[in-house]
Amino acid sequence: MSLVLDPAAQDLLFREARTANTFTDEPVTDEQVQAIYDLVKYGPTAFNQSPLRITLVRSAEARERLVQHMAEGNQPKTATAPLVAILSADNEFHEELPTLFPHFPAAKDVFYSERPAREGAAGLNAALQAAYFIIGVRAAGLAAGPMTGLDFAGVQKEFLDGDHTPLMVVNIGKPGDDAWFPRSPRLSFDPARSPAARPEDRFEARPL
Repeated sequence: MSLVLDPAAQDLLFREARTANTFTDEPVTDEQVQAIYDLVKYGPTAFNQSPLRITLVRSAEARERLVQHMAEGNQPKTATAPLVAILSADNEFHEELPTLFPHFPAAKDVFYSERPAREGAAGLNAALQAAYFIIGVRAAGLAAGPMTGLDFAGVQKEFLDGDHTPLMVVNIGKPGDDAWFPRSPRLSFDPARSPAARPEDRFEARPL
């Protein structure tokens, strides 16, 4: 193996990790979520921007408001998970760039003065951060159930504002009974490679 990471950690984060569909009632604390974020915040993004925003849904009243915006098949999962996180992209993330990218503070205005540019960058980089967040949940010994089967406009209106675009809802907790669907296939390395990256297709410059 050419990987440095311990095989048990590889299993925890990837090979044995699954999207959970049921959960126990063991609580997930704010301290656990903060520890997860304090780890995954180091994942790379463009210009070190940090557009991901995490809205934690705990109370029965908030849970009920969220469940009504979930797709029917997802409602029981969100209703029973110990903790639910709404992950969104902050389209005004550029205001933080002078602090996060101090060696080029002008990036805030040079690249992100227009709202469409901010929305595109926020969506891409918050999605990257959301993926890191899921890995962080697994690193904490918890299971994540990320879902995009929801009424995005409804969730935005109910929990966010016009500057925050919802990306997904993630159920978090210890896996319960019958938590896993059968593992779906994955592409092997060869079909995942771009044809242009294959050695026989590469153009090599040679000296004349």
